Amino acid sequence: MTDRPPIRFRGRSFLAMVLAPVPPIDQWLAELDALKQRAPAFFAVRAIILDVTGLRFERSDLAHLCEELNRRSITILGIEGIGPTSLGPGFPPPLVGGKPVEDIAPPEPGAATPAEAPAASAHVSAPALVAPPAPPRPRSFVLDAPVRSGQVIQHLDGDVTVLGSVASGAEVIAGGSIHVYGALRGRAIAGAVGDPGARILARKFEPELIAIDGLYKTADDLGGARWGQAVQARLEGDAIVLVPFD
Repeated sequence: MTDRPPIRFRGRSFLAMVLAPVPPIDQWLAELDALKQRAPAFFAVRAIILDVTGLRFERSDLAHLCEELNRRSITILGIEGIGPTSLGPGFPPPLVGGKPVEDIAPPEPGAATPAEAPAASAHVSAPALVAPPAPPRPRSFVLDAPVRSGQVIQHLDGDVTVLGSVASGAEVIAGGSIHVYGALRGRAIAGAVGDPGARILARKFEPELIAIDGLYKTADDLGGARWGQAVQARLEGDAIVLVPFD
């Protein structure tokens, strides 16, 4: 019998977004539908936690809500606010001990981005009924400070440029391309509202995850390809390719 290494337990930190339903649930689901229509990729490449703290839900009510979210392609990783009791088959597991961080602002029509907030979000407007003949040039968001671990930078109206680095555990989401003048060690999600021409460029490429137009690769998927180099990531068909740049 060959010797096998002992079982190893590893700690790993993931960014998750918490959805907290507000009664009446039918109205909340309608607002969720409107959000998904404005920003179809807002929930892409994210772990979703459902927080039902303070809601008087019967088991059937919770099952119906999970079913409605699943029908909207929103997969729930776990449920918070129901205590340690297992809900049984068909339900996500209960979660306890979550630590709150800064809110992630959803895209709202006409909302402005506070220039002084390092983790602020810029937002898209609701789609017009008649498309204009020439869409306006996407606006860029330039951040002249590094993105720290736990921060989320979201700008769905165009490109995001980070003049510093993006730390491990941080996340940058752009409707267009992402430019990182320092090291990219966190997550970069480009083309988040549907732009296959979006790109991710980093002076030092060491990401936890990259995504373009809904396609993504983790650090494990990327392997050692172009690691630590100046890299441009773009789509070719249904694949993310990495190209060096100077």
